[in-house]
Amino acid sequence: MSSKGLTWKNLKELEVKKLIWMTVAGIVSAIGITVFLSPVHLYDSGIAGTSLLLSQLTPPYLSLSLFLIILNVPLLLYGYHKEGFAFTFYSIYAVLIYSISASVIENHILTEIEEASPIAGTDLLLCAIFGGLICGAGSGISVRHGGAIDGIEVMAVIFAKKLNLTVGTFMMCYNVLLYITAGAILHSWVLPLYSIVTYYVALHTIDFIVEGIDRSKAVMIITDKPDNVSKALVAEFGSGPTKITARGGFSNKEKGVLYFVVNRFQISRMRLIVHNADPKAYMTISDVADVYKYVPED
Repeated sequence: MSSKGLTWKNLKELEVKKLIWMTVAGIVSAIGITVFLSPVHLYDSGIAGTSLLLSQLTPPYLSLSLFLIILNVPLLLYGYHKEGFAFTFYSIYAVLIYSISASVIENHILTEIEEASPIAGTDLLLCAIFGGLICGAGSGISVRHGGAIDGIEVMAVIFAKKLNLTVGTFMMCYNVLLYITAGAILHSWVLPLYSIVTYYVALHTIDFIVEGIDRSKAVMIITDKPDNVSKALVAEFGSGPTKITARGGFSNKEKGVLYFVVNRFQISRMRLIVHNADPKAYMTISDVADVYKYVPED
């Protein structure tokens, strides 16, 4: 991010509220990695996991917090032209808070605790679960508010398509290589295997925070009676579906396709209403991560 490209317009993109959330994300992630993972030598995913491994293999002055900066920042800067100024700024800021918080916790709060979590002790399963939960919460908060706390996520977005992989597959491949490397270097597979538990818990925590507990469902209804089904849905839910004209590939007859969004608690009622209006209706239901509604200004 060159100074030539830094303008007042760039700075106006930044929001104080998001910077506060990035601060929270950095502190939460630091708590997860220093309180639960680092003391028992478990590994987080991505650059955080790589930083943990390197900090264990190198002299003490090459600390976890130092590796978090020197590995993450170049990757985030590399993704600047792809992701834009605001994303890059928020992400680097979150990483700096992450690193500083981890250093403070390790050097000034947990100074007398070694080889055990101050909360979960030496129980690897508890450390893996709660470490993944808290680190995943930090990552989820950063993603939900327009940034990232791990540079490997940015690399996944940039290179996954070039390698003909999904972003999730790219991340999984990186983490599998990380855990295999850790096992080979340490001549033990116990910690890498428990680290997979950490990765699994963190992944689901990120999804939970980014997408929310009450994920909506998108319903595609193919029916010969689109008007009847539409009226029944409007009468029950107070909102109408979007009508799409279609033609059956086998019968070549004109059909109606209705696109309708409901929450998961409304699925059963919606099915009953549709089948009462048209017993032959065909439905597909899929998850919707986000729903944005237009709210007119006063």
